[in-house]
Amino acid sequence: MPKSKVQPIRPQSGDPEEVLAGIVAEQDGERVLDETRDPQEQPLTHEELSKVTSRDGLIELLRRRKVNLRKVVSVLQYEEELALLQVELVKLQRWIQSTGDRIAILFEGRDAAGKGGTIRRFTEHLNPRSLRVVALPKPTVEEQGQWYFQRYSRQLPNPGEIVFFDRSWYNRAVVEPVNGFCTDAQYETFIRQVPEFEHMLYEDGLKLIKFWFSISKGEQQRRFDSRRKNPLKQWKLSPVDNKAQDLWDDYTRYKEEMFAKTHTSFSPWIIVKANSKKRARLAAIRYVLSQFNYEGKSSANVQLTADPNVVARFHRRIKKLD
Repeated sequence: MPKSKVQPIRPQSGDPEEVLAGIVAEQDGERVLDETRDPQEQPLTHEELSKVTSRDGLIELLRRRKVNLRKVVSVLQYEEELALLQVELVKLQRWIQSTGDRIAILFEGRDAAGKGGTIRRFTEHLNPRSLRVVALPKPTVEEQGQWYFQRYSRQLPNPGEIVFFDRSWYNRAVVEPVNGFCTDAQYETFIRQVPEFEHMLYEDGLKLIKFWFSISKGEQQRRFDSRRKNPLKQWKLSPVDNKAQDLWDDYTRYKEEMFAKTHTSFSPWIIVKANSKKRARLAAIRYVLSQFNYEGKSSANVQLTADPNVVARFHRRIKKLD
């Protein structure tokens, strides 16, 4: 039986090992090279990759160059599942456009928890005319004098639209009090008003999903270190990020207070264990898809039920990661 053929690999910029990783998926810092590999060993070359013409030949090349085959297979499986879930997201968006529903999805969590990367996977193949990603900057002097929720209210979805909030009004629940960006009185007013604000949204028919991406202290530090070393990601670091590790316990205290006072039956907090970015992304997409009976859902070729070990409603007895 003839060996299966693979398409020749196009040379790309970057180290050859990174090129290989890029072919199967974006790695986000995951280790694809075998840890036992001698750093002085001659690296894999573009020329070697371009000569691969069979599955067995590719496997032999990867083994010889000590590329972690298990990790590559894992990444391939992730990419396949992600693509199938993104097909379902396209179906969901079309259904929302036809029904005129309004969907707002909040992405909250500690710095470097993977919120932005997950939003990109959600929106990658959706129609940009029917979605918005909202990541508001520091409030202006004028906005500082307004009702706190006013600038967020302007960003709420129109009929047939999905809005992804990369941080939201919950800045005032955790980030602002921890870093001294609001007064105690402003914080207390917010905590008292936010359940009422969200109940009004619920009564008006807006579907609100609140994600908290949970990572460990060690994982946050590792991601910060990775960003500092990567010139393409250094823009992600901010003065607030630089203080995040020192203020870890303060963030924890305000986070728990936020859950206790803003987790409601009509607007629950959904906790995503995000030490693994890939598992977190897939689980978050599955959770959103599971919340709607959109047209074509029954013909999905991928599991749509989120892993309860990765995604779950907040509960006081839930095992805490961060």
